[in-house]
Amino acid sequence: MSFIEPDLENYIENNSSEESEVLKKLNRNTHAHVLSPRMLSGHLQGRVLSMLSHMIKPKYILEIGTYTGYSAICMAEGLQKDGELHTLDINEELEEMVNQYIHEAGFENKIIQHIGNAMDIIPHLKKPWDLVFIDADKRNYLNYYQLLIDVLPQGSYIIADNVLWSGKILQDKEKMDKSTSALDSFNKYIQEDPRVENVLFPIRDGLMICRKK
Repeated sequence: MSFIEPDLENYIENNSSEESEVLKKLNRNTHAHVLSPRMLSGHLQGRVLSMLSHMIKPKYILEIGTYTGYSAICMAEGLQKDGELHTLDINEELEEMVNQYIHEAGFENKIIQHIGNAMDIIPHLKKPWDLVFIDADKRNYLNYYQLLIDVLPQGSYIIADNVLWSGKILQDKEKMDKSTSALDSFNKYIQEDPRVENVLFPIRDGLMICRKK
């Protein structure tokens, strides 16, 4: 996932704001006890998400893909006083752990969990989303985007994670697996979509950031 050498990455993290103690604990616990800990946003990307959220000052955030709740807590730091973050995941096994850390972070009245298929849940969450973070099954990225883009308010943001897919995005099309091909199609669709302006940041595994015109 990392595209810079470890010493430089350590320098970057050492010169960025620290994780909160709750996030440090969640980071350690995820790596010690949960499968696929590389799915966690981690220190640098978490601070980026927090900074973007503080800049946008969203009232309503939609997160597609909760995992252990790290990114949700980071983005919730920038919510307006009466704001809400709705986070969706199909894996109910991590719900209790997520709830624990949401409570420890003091966001139990701001972060709402939904368990189930995101494509089924999203149409029932009729909120004027200011910020959407997509970090779930890669083959559905474009489906999530198309489900949301026309109903999002002007000036809202969509952030999609893992869009460089550990560099596999540069493979020849015929060599790509289905997830890589889906991400490549997503990136190219965004680039050609006149409804948004976009920039792809090489942060960790790639963040595509779109602003609806």
